[in-house]
Amino acid sequence: MTTISNSRLFTASCFALAVTAMTFAIRAGILGQLGTDFGLTDGELGFVNAMAFLGFPIATIIGGPLYNLIGAKNLMLIAFASHLIGLLLTIFAGGFWTLLISTFFIGFANGAVEAGCNPIIADIYHKDKTTMLNRFHVWFPGGILIGALISFAMTNLGLSWKLQIAVMLVPTAIYGFMIFSKEFPPMRHSVMDTGANAKSMISPLFIFMALCMTLTATTELGTQQWIERVLGSTGAHPMLVLALMTGIMATGRFFAGPIVHALNPTGVLFGSSIIATAGIFLMSISSSAGMIYLSAILFALGVMYFWPTMIGFIAEYMPQTGAFGMSLIGGIGMFGLSIWNPIIGSWLDSARAEATANGTAADMIELVAGQATLSNLTLFPLALVVAFGILFFVIKPKKKEVLPGVRPTPQSQASV
Repeated sequence: MTTISNSRLFTASCFALAVTAMTFAIRAGILGQLGTDFGLTDGELGFVNAMAFLGFPIATIIGGPLYNLIGAKNLMLIAFASHLIGLLLTIFAGGFWTLLISTFFIGFANGAVEAGCNPIIADIYHKDKTTMLNRFHVWFPGGILIGALISFAMTNLGLSWKLQIAVMLVPTAIYGFMIFSKEFPPMRHSVMDTGANAKSMISPLFIFMALCMTLTATTELGTQQWIERVLGSTGAHPMLVLALMTGIMATGRFFAGPIVHALNPTGVLFGSSIIATAGIFLMSISSSAGMIYLSAILFALGVMYFWPTMIGFIAEYMPQTGAFGMSLIGGIGMFGLSIWNPIIGSWLDSARAEATANGTAADMIELVAGQATLSNLTLFPLALVVAFGILFFVIKPKKKEVLPGVRPTPQSQASV
């Protein structure tokens, strides 16, 4: 079997990340339909959402060591199988518990994609890591944009949520075929020592950044995941708002290389947290479609660099953590989000009940509840303003640490 070319491997990785992102967008678009069809409360829908964000960190936590042990190809095949199982189980779900299991499989697949793709891209493009990793991460907001538009169109056509889930089987089959039919190149420029990686993560800086990652992930993805339920009564179409935000994020990440190189990463994170706070706050007090679209633009500008810059910070300031550190920091973010998702759902339930008890007009209850929930969500980026402000003044700009050349390990040379 011949070795897969770098460009084909990169393309397959982009398809896999696009599927990951589409699961977020389409699930956000069909939450209302799931609640109606299965008689679920927003709190129960929050637990369903939480399974995606719980499966993700489990995959990344074990994915780092697995990457070193079984290689990138086998890890990507696990991602493919999990995506396939999760999507099919969702289509044939019979209720709350089936949805929990199927969503967990999808979340696990998403985490395996992150754990497998980031390190292999960094290795095969070792002379141009930042640019290629940013181009790879374009396909998270890009995939959400595609998924949001698909959900919007299919919902307006009256097509069922099951067909929306089935659409994702197509890119899943494409990336599965691309990785199954070729061998992966050996790892030549990476440290694949799990023990050394783990030892480097036992530091105050990594723990601090891990805690911040739970807040950045919730600020970005927690808001996006509940956008259909939160903004459904403002007059702005939630899926179009989501498409607008992710389109801006995809564009920003494509051109992120020069921006991140020109600025201290801590400065990028500090500035992003300020803009994100302003965006969510403006969204929480907006009652017209025009203001919602304006605040969505501001929000997108604030969160678009959070995820890749957090991973980039670990790679630049703590390079000895290796692939394990890169995957784990993302997993911690998703784990935090799995904890907060049911709480966000309960905020929405409580705010709706309170609005009803206060005699709010029936056509205004959802709007009032959505604004109250967004007001609570503002606390996440506000905390980041403080955390990243401290980081910005404590961590001085430094030259990128250059690791010594690394020869392929026996595991990386082996056929995977």
